[in-house]
Amino acid sequence: MPFEIVCYNCNTSLYSTDLKLASNTLKLNNGKCKKCGEYLALRDFVGVMDKN
Repeated sequence: MPFEIVCYNCNTSLYSTDLKLASNTLKLNNGKCKKCGEYLALRDFVGVMDKN
């Protein structure tokens, strides 16, 4: 399932449509935002799209 990884601080998003585990994607960025350095969180891509 696609997912979105979002920064708590600046709301920067990273999207993934591949089948890698979310934890592997977070490891690519050391669990931190490239823009501000704050920690990233995982949320359901489908749920985010429903809010718009």
